[in-house]
Amino acid sequence: MDPKLGLPLLMTSLLLLVCHQPTPTSALIEDVLDIIHVVKEVTSGVLKAWDIVQSSPLAANIDFPLMREKQKKVLQRLKEVSRQIDQTEEQHAEYVAMAIDSVTSYMHNNAPIMAKMNDIADTINRISSRYQQMQKYEAYKDKLEMSTLITFAEWTVSPNAHSVHHLMDRLHIILFGNEDRGNSSSGSSSSSNLLSQLATAYEVSKDQICNTQQSAQQFVYSLYADIALTELKAYTMMEFSWMMLRVYGKGNYTQEAELMRNDYEKRTERTLKLLKDVMLRADRIVYRCDPPKHIPKVTYDEVTRLLQGYVENEVDLNNEETCRETCDYYQSTRAEGCFKEKYCARQQRCSGRIYNCQFIDSDMWVCPSPQNSTRRYEYIEYENGRVLGQRSKCHRGTTKVDSWWRYILWHCSYCFCLCDEQGLKSDRFFNLRDSIADVKKNRVVTGLRLVKSNRIFHLQIQEGELMPRGVINQSSLEWKPVEKYNIFDRDVKKGVDYHTLSYESRSIDLDDVNTDDNSFVVTGVRFRLVGAHLNLEAYYTEFDFKTGKLIQPELNSYWKSNDNTDVSGGARREKLRLANADLPTRTIATSLVQSRHNQYIDFTNTGLDKDAAQSTVPFIDIQDVVSNPPVPLSGIGIYYKGRNGYGGFLGPKIITYDFMPHVQVPRKKP
Repeated sequence: MDPKLGLPLLMTSLLLLVCHQPTPTSALIEDVLDIIHVVKEVTSGVLKAWDIVQSSPLAANIDFPLMREKQKKVLQRLKEVSRQIDQTEEQHAEYVAMAIDSVTSYMHNNAPIMAKMNDIADTINRISSRYQQMQKYEAYKDKLEMSTLITFAEWTVSPNAHSVHHLMDRLHIILFGNEDRGNSSSGSSSSSNLLSQLATAYEVSKDQICNTQQSAQQFVYSLYADIALTELKAYTMMEFSWMMLRVYGKGNYTQEAELMRNDYEKRTERTLKLLKDVMLRADRIVYRCDPPKHIPKVTYDEVTRLLQGYVENEVDLNNEETCRETCDYYQSTRAEGCFKEKYCARQQRCSGRIYNCQFIDSDMWVCPSPQNSTRRYEYIEYENGRVLGQRSKCHRGTTKVDSWWRYILWHCSYCFCLCDEQGLKSDRFFNLRDSIADVKKNRVVTGLRLVKSNRIFHLQIQEGELMPRGVINQSSLEWKPVEKYNIFDRDVKKGVDYHTLSYESRSIDLDDVNTDDNSFVVTGVRFRLVGAHLNLEAYYTEFDFKTGKLIQPELNSYWKSNDNTDVSGGARREKLRLANADLPTRTIATSLVQSRHNQYIDFTNTGLDKDAAQSTVPFIDIQDVVSNPPVPLSGIGIYYKGRNGYGGFLGPKIITYDFMPHVQVPRKKP
């Protein structure tokens, strides 16, 4: 071979390796996930480079000066080859680290799995160490001896227990076990599939979802990304080593490289089949667990004074000022007056409807709440010893309230009722206006949170620019401002712009609104009113996965909801009941998700004995609900979490886009 041809040949080979642009005869690039896309691009480029190398005679008798110059060029190209792998690894590093930390935190008592994870970490570190050593050669390209590169190449591909090829085999066996004889389907290998075991354990350990803010499917993919990039490093090192040994005249190595390549393709095919099976079964829901400390207006907010405990004498519950009935008679009434300026004159009157009155005892001591509080009473202590609420120091001083006899025959009893009163202290409004991402800038919904503005609860969206293959441009992420209207503003209409909760209309549906059509993603949200129920809707827009572009949003979008709501006496939804509930912030136990799709819950008062019925539950969880990394969504939901005996919280959840259909087994050349 002419020594002058050696350098151009090597440069041409490595240039193709760097550019790795697939041709019609190379492996086809489908609409696949980013990691799989990178693997396909790099491997197809390497194969094309080999076509050039194999078409020329072996190098021999190359002059030393040319060899030295060629060595520098090789190492410079090597830097370019590894740049794409490094960039991809950097993009996923944070999420991989969270996934690994999550495994470590909740698997520390599972010795077999932890042993496997330690073996995986050791194997990955060995491969990465050699890969980094290869990268370091570029920094010393002016001084590096040719023999150093050749020695490294021979060391990389040597057939022994310490070779990179052996490390790749070991990594695959630890993850997926030995391939079953005669049947290599994903189902038959699921028992030894470590990814499947980790996904199952991840879903069982609900706190991990909140700590990582990754759905189970994202968690599995993060783990796979680490493995795939490690194997790509190993593959690149081996292909590079075989090419260098051949170009430098150390041998043909065609059969050796082909055997290695076949093993890599076989492993990749099996890995993707198993990954697809795990991702198919993995949950895609992300929600927020309780914070370390509940902080009002920061982690939660409240509907206030919807139904509130209220003390009123029977004589003021009818317009005749009589005491002929009992408290139970008054199940829906109003405060009609204030007889002889008794206790009614010393408390704020209920100006709305009064419901569900009952007699507890004739005489009591009432501890009023501060003037600026949304509560009426801190606690009420009856003469018979029963206490409503938590008795404590009464800063405003207790007031003695006694029932009395009238005309000897009638007992004018003080009743304990529920007051449904709208007013400046009653925040009971929910926004009904659309909240849609800026689709003109190719933005989609990536997160949700409930916020209270001007006493109105809004479902606020986080939006981000959609990029190719389901990636979100993180620099574009922002929370779309909610509309700052007031219920008293001109042209703002009840039932159109906002919904007002009341005794008759205080239900909210607990739903997962999701789509099975993977060509659509969520671009908007809203509440609507169906019968007496607040009902969640999601706005979907068609998009192209490969390019990341929304497809004519003005034409290819639609609203979707679960219309299965109790109307006209139908009982097709299951009611999730709260009875005698305490404030959810009083429990030391963390909340558990207790709702499921197609249920509903009513906003109601806290328990009489526990809180004197002074608060409205459930509370509203206002924490951000986002995934890490951010991804497009296939659905959204409203759920309830709590503990038995406590009022719990309502909050939004997101359903991450289903990436499973984009896990494709690489196609071979036609």
